[in-house]
Amino acid sequence: MAQHFSLAACDVVGFDLDHTLCRYNLPESAVLIYNSFAQFLVKEKGYDKELLTVTPEDWDFCCKGLALDLEDGNFIKLADNGTVLRASHGTKMMAPEALAEEYGGKEWKYFMSDTGMACRSGKYYFYDNYFDLPGALLCARVVDSLTKQNNGQKTFDFWKDIVAGIQHNYKMSAFKENCGIYFPEIKRDPGRYLHTCPESVKKWLRQIKNAGKILLLITSSHSDYCRLLCEYILGNDFTDLFDIVITNALKPGFFSHLPSQRPFWTLENDEEQEALPSLDKPGWYSQGNAVHLYELLKKMTGKSEPKVVYFGDSMHSDIFPARHYSNWETVLILEELRGDRDGKPEESEPLEKKGKYEGPKAKPLNTLSKKWGSFFIDSVSGLENMEDSLFYTWSCKRISTYSTIAIPSIEAIAELPLDYKFSRFSSSNSKTAGYYPNPPSILSNNETLTAK
Repeated sequence: MAQHFSLAACDVVGFDLDHTLCRYNLPESAVLIYNSFAQFLVKEKGYDKELLTVTPEDWDFCCKGLALDLEDGNFIKLADNGTVLRASHGTKMMAPEALAEEYGGKEWKYFMSDTGMACRSGKYYFYDNYFDLPGALLCARVVDSLTKQNNGQKTFDFWKDIVAGIQHNYKMSAFKENCGIYFPEIKRDPGRYLHTCPESVKKWLRQIKNAGKILLLITSSHSDYCRLLCEYILGNDFTDLFDIVITNALKPGFFSHLPSQRPFWTLENDEEQEALPSLDKPGWYSQGNAVHLYELLKKMTGKSEPKVVYFGDSMHSDIFPARHYSNWETVLILEELRGDRDGKPEESEPLEKKGKYEGPKAKPLNTLSKKWGSFFIDSVSGLENMEDSLFYTWSCKRISTYSTIAIPSIEAIAELPLDYKFSRFSSSNSKTAGYYPNPPSILSNNETLTAK
């Protein structure tokens, strides 16, 4: 494979929407998502009212890359070899002795050496994006509450209530019906939760289109919510930018399922109308599959193997499936690159911008968690950070395995020429090659670290 990646070499440029093209004000959106679940659990399912009160310190628990064992209520952070680096029971971090007794340097029971192992199962749940993270804090606090109420309860069965909360707040009809807490609040005050796309990004999208590329928008959000977001961040003429818009894509199934399992549907007034045997022309569709989409892209480009790149923020829903099933190029939007500087939270924001992160609500979720440490590298708990005890995290390994490049935001590359040559992750054994504009400093400082 070529050492470098360039947008100019691609025929088709695709984007996820939430946390990719549309950036959220994380301290505000995190509180809203948390409340949408907590209110449901307390009011509809009888959970402890304490869940409704969150302190600023509580948000430090949120860290991407954690797995929740749904049976025992433990959260774990995995090394790239499947061993457990840190763990908590609910929000209570395990001491080194307890960690050694519980996990003892062995592969986690659900780990598979192929890093493509499922991120969702009946046994565990991985938290890999900013819609998920507030749920991690809520689930940890649910475990705390149940453990306290039931004198050290060992097994848990609250997940079905979390799923009911998702259904209540985020089902397909929730936006139209003003159901739950989340959608009514976003509609009421989008500016509180969403960042508009800077002019540089809009100009860049037009530049890609003018260069003859096909532009795709593929999101698991429903069409009504997608429209609200796009009109707010891009303007009322946003549909002029995209040749094909696919909503309710139900990723990762969009990439992994066969066409017969997941056909495209036509839409009218945001309602799905009829299933299509194939995709014959550009337009706005619901659900669908990557196989039929690729057949249309062949027609539109006149090429037997058009080259597609897809931008997304979720390793589980966007990056892994687009690379693994469709062999697309992938650009990971990794906000942790904005906040990881020598292992310290970013302090370079100008004062007028800082205001939005202050107050009692939440810290920026992309900064370092004191409880969980670096997203990229960590030591085995209790081994005093000795150099030979450092490991790449499982999350870090997946980035270099499945992403072409990783960037902090689309804005970070919007002013580069389309033929700019990015170094790929696969261009060498370096774990830092594909990060743009800079690798996380903790990785640069441990460049010689060997995977164990």
